[in-house]
Parts: sequence; structure tokens; C-alpha cells
Amino acid sequence: MSDTLFTRSDFSRKILEILDHVEYRRVESSEDMEDVERLRYKAYKAHDALSLAPEGLLDDVDFDSHAYIFGLYYYGELVSTIRIHYVTPEHRISRSGEAFPDAMDVLLDAGLTLIDPARFAADPELTADLPWVPYLTLRPAIVAAAYFRADRVIQSVRPPHAAFYKRVFYADTIVPGRLAESYGVDVTLMATNVIEVGRKLLTRYPFFISSASEQRMMFSRNPNDTLPPLTIIPTARFVPPGELGTDLPL
Repeated sequence: MSDTLFTRSDFSRKILEILDHVEYRRVESSEDMEDVERLRYKAYKAHDALSLAPEGLLDDVDFDSHAYIFGLYYYGELVSTIRIHYVTPEHRISRSGEAFPDAMDVLLDAGLTLIDPARFAADPELTADLPWVPYLTLRPAIVAAAYFRADRVIQSVRPPHAAFYKRVFYADTIVPGRLAESYGVDVTLMATNVIEVGRKLLTRYPFFISSASEQRMMFSRNPNDTLPPLTIIPTARFVPPGELGTDLPL
């Protein structure tokens, strides 16, 4: 494996250093779910986006067997949260499926498996001066794509945010911005083809790299496993170059 694969911009190098002070927690307990609900409310209210959760800050999808909710902690303090949904032709429940059922069915009818991140929320008081928070909050979506060997990472985003996902995640627009009844606002459906761009994504942003052990800690629900660990430490800095090929379904 060429050393040039790990060439890092100053931005990526800085985020790799920040990983030393970051941890993830998979939310399983009712107490942690309450913390997530409070953070969602605080974030959505600050951005005048409570309409994005017309049925409340927790919904049935949060408790679906294919849903995984994470908190991102910086120096031990919860700064953001994300829900990751693993969507398959046999299990089609997802937030994007509610907003874009026809487009999602086209992908699933083709036999594709999808990672659908939703319910992104960041504490506006803690993250105003932390520009890396969106990258590390969304990082579990890339870890999920590696663990589940998924074909696409889906993004249902408001049109002003589409440029970010196109630039960072090489996402293609599937459905241009339109009113989504389940959200009550205009939403764009996008998708990252991780089969095609996975290697390029990990090369440009090596902080998205994860070890097989981290992937299992985040997403395994093997009944023989113990309860998920209290904390999950990002492993991007510790994955040997020779193991990169296992990180995404390249």
C-alpha cells in the first residue's frame, strides 16, 4: 500500500488529533435516550427546526431493530448525536423512506443495502467554535457502511446543506429539493456510492477509517455479545495501512 494513501491535509491532521479527546457511546438505556431527546430539542429549537420532528423528538424508528443511536462526547461531554439506520430490501424502515418512498424503493428493489443517517443534532452552546463536529458526528455512517458492507450512504438534507454532502461525501443528488410531507420543509435526497468512492473518501479524510473491532463495538447485536461498551474510542489513528482495504466495500 502506497504511503501516499495517507497523505493528510492540515484539516484532516487536526481532526485526527481531536480523536484523542473524542468517544462515542451507543445509546441503549432509557436514561441515555432522555439525554438524546433533550439534545435534539435544544438543537432543533436553536435552529428553528422543530417542524422536522412533528411527532416528537423520539419516534418509533428510534427503537427499530435496525436503528443505532450514538452520542459523540468531547472531553466527556455530550456534544452531538446521530441515528444510523441499516436499510435492506427485506427491512425498509427508515426516515428517508418516509420522505422519499418511491426513490428509496427503486434502490432497494435493485437489491442495494443502504445506511441512512438521521436525527443529527449538535449542542449549539458547545459546538459553535468546533467546526469538526459535523464530520465526526457523521463518521458512524461511514463506519456502518464498512461493517454492513453497504452499497450506499443516504443523505436526506435541506437544499442549503447539499453542497456540503457533495463536497465531503461525494454524494450524488437522487431527488432535487422538494417539499417532503414527513418533514414539512424542502428536502433533497442524496446518496454516496461507497463502492465507487470509498477509497477516495478514506484517503482524503482518514479520520473516517475504522478498525474491525470498532465496527463491531458500534454495530454488533450478536445475542452472544455482552452489552455494548460504555465508550467506543475512534480507531482511525491506529489502523495499519495494510488493513485499509477492509474498511469499506471497495
